[in-house]
Amino acid sequence: MGNLATPLSVQKLQTALHAKAKGEPGFRFYALYDKVYREDVLRHAYDCCKANRGAAGPDEERFEDIEAYGLDRWLGELAQELREKRYKPQAARRVYIPKQSGLGLRPLSIPTIRDRTAQTAAKLVLEPIFEADLPSEQHGYRPERNALSAVKQVHSLLNTGHTHVVDADLSEYYESIPHSELLQSVARRVVDRRVLDFQFGEPRLPGVQLGATGHHETDVVESGPRLRESLAFVGWVRVETNTHRPVRLAEHDGVTGAVGV
Repeated sequence: MGNLATPLSVQKLQTALHAKAKGEPGFRFYALYDKVYREDVLRHAYDCCKANRGAAGPDEERFEDIEAYGLDRWLGELAQELREKRYKPQAARRVYIPKQSGLGLRPLSIPTIRDRTAQTAAKLVLEPIFEADLPSEQHGYRPERNALSAVKQVHSLLNTGHTHVVDADLSEYYESIPHSELLQSVARRVVDRRVLDFQFGEPRLPGVQLGATGHHETDVVESGPRLRESLAFVGWVRVETNTHRPVRLAEHDGVTGAVGV
């Protein structure tokens, strides 16, 4: 989340969840949903979304609009929807951006700020649990890890007797993650039905493409893209070699699937 400081109360929550998950690898969390709509968690989630300076979703609501309406009021209404289990994600805005290779376009989903905030709040609660289970060679979409840290680990392996690097790209991985298998992987740690239904009950929604003539439906777009990317590693297909020293990096910062051998 860049240089945005995590509030102490949220840090304490995340530390407690991580410690429980790390200390008891077989423990399954059954009471998490009320943490998602905590005022401090939702407010920090909103701040994280604002710090990313993303574009408006299909409802065209901007951060300036929310703050003119009243941020406390807006967050309170979202918290009430979550608490009463009335929250439903909206279709995401679909745009296409050029691929880094220059060959074709990559679809990009832009959810509403409301959905981004709710999804980020869930990520703040779930991430420390799954972070406890991840091996050191996993670098994609993890706190304090990125493409550079993966390259540094590969470099370290090369300096300790490993002689080859295989660069493997899983084509369109995020667009083709099997929903049921991902849900099974998540459920090995999280059994709070309210969280599972909130996060994974509607895996695909019709996308909305904004054009000069107004709104029209286009290709289906996965709901919850922030968690889709962050939890993709939970169901990651392990790329192993006979030396058992992979360095895995989900698509991030222009580097894909670096594997040290």
